[in-house]
Parts: sequence; structure tokens; C-alpha cells
Amino acid sequence: MSLFHAVVWIDHQKAQVLQFDAEHVQAQKVKAHSHHTAYHGSVVRTQHEFFGEVCDALGGIAEVLVTGPRTGLDDFRHYAEKHRPAVAKQVVGYETVDHPSEAQLVAYARKYFLKYDRMAGTPTPT
Repeated sequence: MSLFHAVVWIDHQKAQVLQFDAEHVQAQKVKAHSHHTAYHGSVVRTQHEFFGEVCDALGGIAEVLVTGPRTGLDDFRHYAEKHRPAVAKQVVGYETVDHPSEAQLVAYARKYFLKYDRMAGTPTPT
């Protein structure tokens, strides 16, 4: 099922991708892999792999709100803009939030998208 809106909560270890409409929510979790190697830059490669998997999970979603702690948001934004420009265009906003429950996150995103769609002059699909 591909839905019009999604909200992502992301930090450096995990991401929760919630696609939703007025009645349905589809959840997907993505976790970072830990590669313990002696090679320089392995942490950066691991982080890029993780952010790449999150971007893959966002394929086909028209509008995405990305939430989480500030450093996770900034690093994901930088990765998406540099390595996945198509996904970066799908992102309509970045919001710093703590650790909300799934229900709180979806409620926050629904409220955000109502405001965003009204400001953009776009009717919200149902």
C-alpha cells in the first residue's frame, strides 16, 4: 500500500516510517547496522547505508515530514540532499521532536499536513 503522506522519526540508530491517510497507518522500522571494522570511515559508510535504506522506504510517497532530534535531522537532510535529491524533494519539512508514540507522531503529522496543504493551496487527498 502506498499512501500520499508519511512521517519519519529518525536518529542515528533507527527510523520509524509511518505512511498514513485519514483512516489507515502503515508502519515500517529501519535499523542501522553495526559493522565493526578497522577501516577508516566505516562509521560514515554505515550511516550512509542506514540513511539510504530510509530513503528507499520513502519511495513513491508524495509528501514526507521528517522528525527527530536535531543532529539526526541535520545529518539525514545533508545525506538526502547530496545523495538522494529525488527523496529530498519529497520532504516538505523537518521538525525537531522528542520520542513520541506512534499515535502521537501520526496525530502531529496529520495536523502538520493540514496546515502545509492549506498554505500550498493543495487539497489534501483522502
